[in-house]
Amino acid sequence: MTVYDVARRLPAIADLRDLCRSLAMLDAILSPEWESRYHSFAADWAEGEEMASMRDGSGDDWSIVFSAAGAYIRGFGHESPMSPYGRDGGPWPGVIDDVPAAFKPFVEDPAFTDEDGVPVVTACLWREAKDDRWHHGTIDFPSNHVDPDGATGLFQLLVDRSPEAFQSFAEDYYEVSVDLGAVRDLYALRPLDQELVSLLNVEVTLADLAEDISGIGYPQAR
Repeated sequence: MTVYDVARRLPAIADLRDLCRSLAMLDAILSPEWESRYHSFAADWAEGEEMASMRDGSGDDWSIVFSAAGAYIRGFGHESPMSPYGRDGGPWPGVIDDVPAAFKPFVEDPAFTDEDGVPVVTACLWREAKDDRWHHGTIDFPSNHVDPDGATGLFQLLVDRSPEAFQSFAEDYYEVSVDLGAVRDLYALRPLDQELVSLLNVEVTLADLAEDISGIGYPQAR
């Protein structure tokens, strides 16, 4: 799978935003320690902008910026042959060349570049608010690589949006049993209450999650 395949399988912007909030809330419940979390979501990342992110702890990560302009996705597979650190001249040709002006500031944002200002990216997609599909650059991928831009490993839970996919991931990553019904509820953005939280982690309370709930913008039961 490459960004070409991902673009065909991603949902609309609003649905992707909801999925990212669900993933972040699930990880906050399963992993109270921030450093161990896989997904996060900042509803107040910048004025008028929200950011979803993933980091796997091994060097791979992605970020999605949601704004009035639309959505911009940047992914980095550290073992990808398209890494800017495996070649001279920065990002692989075509990956970010066609990013529209509305999203250019994100390409160069210090949050997504290294200390030399080089964009840390192997996969990039975008969708302006007026678009009816996701876009990517025109890329000549390196041959003889199953996952040339890292998209398979990076975006699996964004293209397979089944609760079962998250359950399988979380049980492997966190090494705990994960209640599938609870995952389904969070994927549906069911307002969070103590009963739902306890199905996933009996050691966590709603009070413990107050900051995360606010930061993610996840609905809470009254």
